[in-house]
Amino acid sequence: MKNAWAISEINDEVIKLSQQLGVKNIIYYGGPGQTHYDLSAKTFDGYKRIVETLKSHELNLVAFEGGFIGNPRYWDVVTGGPRRNELIEELISQITDMARAGIPIFGYHWMPLGPLRSDPTIIRGEASATAFDSLDQNIAIAGKTSKKGNLSDLFPLEKLSGITSETMWKNLEYWIKAVTPVAEEEGIRLGIHPDDPPDREVGGVPRILNSFASYKRLMDIYPSDHNAIEFCQGTFSEMDEDIYEMIKYFADRNKVLYVHFRNVSSPTPGLFHEEFINTGYVDMYKAMKTYKDAGYEGCFMDDHCPDIEGDKDFPGNLGGYRSRVFAQGYIQALLDSMR
Repeated sequence: MKNAWAISEINDEVIKLSQQLGVKNIIYYGGPGQTHYDLSAKTFDGYKRIVETLKSHELNLVAFEGGFIGNPRYWDVVTGGPRRNELIEELISQITDMARAGIPIFGYHWMPLGPLRSDPTIIRGEASATAFDSLDQNIAIAGKTSKKGNLSDLFPLEKLSGITSETMWKNLEYWIKAVTPVAEEEGIRLGIHPDDPPDREVGGVPRILNSFASYKRLMDIYPSDHNAIEFCQGTFSEMDEDIYEMIKYFADRNKVLYVHFRNVSSPTPGLFHEEFINTGYVDMYKAMKTYKDAGYEGCFMDDHCPDIEGDKDFPGNLGGYRSRVFAQGYIQALLDSMR
């Protein structure tokens, strides 16, 4: 097991800070359909350049992470619209380029509205943490924009009018059966992030990957190590389920690609907030021990860290890095305790 962190651009500060902290593994935000981060890596050459640049500094690119379904351009894939097959071929071509450039994992999600948050809350020492309240109409896209408002202000919701959970499942099955054989052939593993928040619906739009049972259903669509999970422990912890049982079940079956190792206030899908890594309800030592005992050998990355005093954006606008460095130190200490 090892630690990693996510970036959305490569620059001198990213490289030097990674080297100084001993964080050798990088998860890069971008890839197919990404609209909020660097779009230069859209071809084989772009992906290869990122892999080789990091390697030249003795850093390992362990995964790409993106959310093409959060881009309305790709909504025909999730709704079964007229351009579905054309868009799937486009995405498969990009994923093939990623694989041939040496990228071992691509993590994505199946949320047309993306990960959502309402107004932040104040936690330990007056730090600000992201939160979700299903009754709050002041919504933002988590980690991607400071713009807030009704969902209709953020998305063309009319394009999703009448979509049902079974429609989303049907089209997810169509996508998984189209892309997984290609992933197997090209040697890239694919994993889906759970719906965050894991409510049954938000703004009238279903959210289907929101429970232990839904992930078992996903795995059954195409039993393969290449149909797996971008295991956001924070989001699984938001579900009203046993987090340690879910970790064991999926890690035992080699379905956990990498872990968003964060903590939350409670297992209440419609009402929760982020916490510092050591102050949420999840026993993080017990969680990591559960991964280890199940044979998991992948990466743990910090995620959704609270904003703390004097912080600034980490290069690539992925949130305050003083807070992220604290989380990285905690992860490294837990990893050391597992030896």
